[in-house]
Amino acid sequence: MKFELKTAKNRAKWDAFVTIHPEANFLQSWDFYEFHLSRGNDVVRRIAVDEQGNIIAAYAGVVEAAKRGRHLAIAGGPILDWDNLELVEAVFQDMREQGKREKCVFVRVRPQLERSESSLKLMQQLGAKPAPMYLSVEFAGVLDLTKSEDELLKNMRQRLRRALRKAEKNGITVEKSTNPEDIHEFYQIQMQTAGRHGFVAFSEDFFYKQFAALAKNDEAVLYTAKYQGETLAQNFMIFYGNEASYHYGVSSELGTKLSGAPLLHMEAMRDARKRGIKRYNFWGIVEEDETWHRFYGVSQFKRGFGVTELKYVPAHDLILKPGKYAITKLIEDVRKKKRHV
Repeated sequence: MKFELKTAKNRAKWDAFVTIHPEANFLQSWDFYEFHLSRGNDVVRRIAVDEQGNIIAAYAGVVEAAKRGRHLAIAGGPILDWDNLELVEAVFQDMREQGKREKCVFVRVRPQLERSESSLKLMQQLGAKPAPMYLSVEFAGVLDLTKSEDELLKNMRQRLRRALRKAEKNGITVEKSTNPEDIHEFYQIQMQTAGRHGFVAFSEDFFYKQFAALAKNDEAVLYTAKYQGETLAQNFMIFYGNEASYHYGVSSELGTKLSGAPLLHMEAMRDARKRGIKRYNFWGIVEEDETWHRFYGVSQFKRGFGVTELKYVPAHDLILKPGKYAITKLIEDVRKKKRHV
């Protein structure tokens, strides 16, 4: 089979190809990389086309000029037929070439491929080494939106069903916005949340530009739960292709007492169905026995919805400069221990 690898330049053709693949999500959307460009980062968008000019593979990545080692990060990609080994090998070789062109120490890739013995063996065959740190979420909780709302409610833990009934009884309302200016309040609550739970928050510029890049094409919506005019919780949702993604969520101090978060998720699920979306991704969870993990509590909340647990192939590195990469690995091994991730 003859094909050619080249830089992608057409947004419509890119998204049309990516969204026909049920496993794909916003991590390989065109607009997600418009966000990275707006932040001053270099991005790579590559496609493989057959003799008729049809796209048969695609991947996008961002160049991270990190102190621990400049690298090309490819999250949720490539998107292709993994059974076509010739194509897979050519795409991975192209990743190496693009990394070299961008003067990277390594290429980090976390494929949208379920973890299994065969998928891990394939990564080994492709010359990729397990990365010392993760790239995007590797263990997610997902819901099947082809089930009816009654079925979803039945599969939820009782306390969540009670919380939903209580929220409705208390007159908690849900507002929706695609206006990037509304991210200011989200950021303010994020700072409060970070203070309560002891983590470093992203900047307001980061949230604003990401939301703006995705909302302009109706791919991002900010959901806000309110009680008597006061904000309880907000969810930054992304709708792309076959998946609705719970990207970020925050709760005010009042929101920790009057739970509005379950109501936000139910409303987002209803909207996802209207768009024809079949999967709701709560994203990161940790193992049930990892009670020490800082994400254990939020993982239990997500499991309460009756999620199916999905493990992706973990991040792997294509090493381009072995000497410098050894320093990267040392730094990231230390960071992993310090952050308990």
